[in-house]
Formats: sequence, structure tokens, C-alpha cells
Amino acid sequence: MKTQPLITVITITYNASQTLPITMKSVSEQTFTDFEHLVVDGASEDDTIMIARRMGRPDVKIVSEPDNGLYDAMNKGLRMARGLYVIFLNSGDSFHEPDTLQHFAAAIRAKTPDIIYGDTDIVSIEGKRLGSRHLSAPEILTLDSFSNGMLICHQAFMVRKAIAPGYDTDYRFSADYDWTIRCIKASRPGNRVNLRRVVVDYLSDGLSDRNKKESLVERFRIMVHHYGALRALWKHLCFIPRALRRGSI
Repeated sequence: MKTQPLITVITITYNASQTLPITMKSVSEQTFTDFEHLVVDGASEDDTIMIARRMGRPDVKIVSEPDNGLYDAMNKGLRMARGLYVIFLNSGDSFHEPDTLQHFAAAIRAKTPDIIYGDTDIVSIEGKRLGSRHLSAPEILTLDSFSNGMLICHQAFMVRKAIAPGYDTDYRFSADYDWTIRCIKASRPGNRVNLRRVVVDYLSDGLSDRNKKESLVERFRIMVHHYGALRALWKHLCFIPRALRRGSI
């Protein structure tokens, strides 16, 4: 039996041959090596698996079989993960620097936190920086933080596996928002570490990006569940000026 890795990086794919090379290259170039990389594929019909095998670390683990969507595949990845900590890095997304996992590992060794997080840059498929994410990671993460929206990009959020719940597959587009809130609820106050650096380059073409209206409706339901109807309504009224400035409504 192999020694338990410190970190598991989970990549979810489906017909991702155009974007997967970015992710596989990023993972393979990490200077930190005490991690495992899982590629959980939904039975792709293109060259996704060939790319994962060709570009992955020698010990990359690849599973390709039909699933019931993104969050079902993420749950599969969580069940497979052997690492003490888990982080998702889906096709098209990449670690910001080759030493990004080294920074996560240093935080783990210093404090054994429940959650470690950082900031996110938005990039084009060519890797060109388009700007910072419109929401910034809070200096101090609390449960109340996420009543203001998903302040931390899902791919910039590492959690101790022992407290990580499964994803609620009743949500089709925003189960990651619900999951991060439940991770925060399961964590200990004061035991959440902000790396105070950009850790992920996010390719802005995700499932929720392509289904904005449905995603927003789900996020409202999630906010009602965790924060109550009145607070969720008030927060959404406050979101309107922010959305107008971004031109998203």
C-alpha cells in the first residue's frame, strides 16, 4: 500500500481535448511532488483520455466511465481520493505558478488547517490574463463571507478531506457553492488559511457560465437554505448594483 499523499488534485473531464492540455501541463510542472492526480472522465468520445495519459504524471490515475453529470463525477473523485487534502482543478484551469502546491503544502505543515484558499485570475484559452476575478477572497473566511456570493473560486479552495461532504446532485449548476458553504460549516473558526496570493488561473467557460440564469436561481435557493429567506432576498437586492456594473443583467 502506497503512503498516503498529502494532497489529491481531482480533474473532471468530458470531451475536453481542447482544454485538458492546459491543466495536465500545469499539474505535471508542479515542484511539489507529494500529491496524487485523479482524472475522472465521463466516457469521453474524443482524445481526452489519450491526452491525459500522454501528458499526465507517471502515476496519474484515470477513470473513464459514464456518470450522471459534473457533480456526480466530483463525488466519485472524492470517494477515490487518498490525499489528506483535496482540491479540484478541472479541464482548462491551471495552477498559477509551478510552486503553487508548494505554498499549499507549507500552509498544511505549519498549521494543519481545515481550509486553505487564495485568489484567482481569469485567463483566455491562450493563457492570456484577462483580469482578476470580480469577487476577491476574504482576508478572514467565515460562514458569513459566502452570504455575499461565492467569494472564493471553487478551484482555489483546498479542504481537509476528513471534513469534505459530498456534492448535492439535486443542484445541476451551483452545487459547488453549496459544497463550499458546508465545508466552512464543518471547519473550525480560525483554522482557515488565506495564502494571500493568486493560486489558480480560471478559464471562464464553465458549466455555470453557460447557464447563468439557472445557476443564479440555484444559488438563491442555496442561500435561502443556509442563511434564511429574508437575508437571501436582501443580499440579492444588494447584488443588483454589482451585477449592473459588470453588465451581467
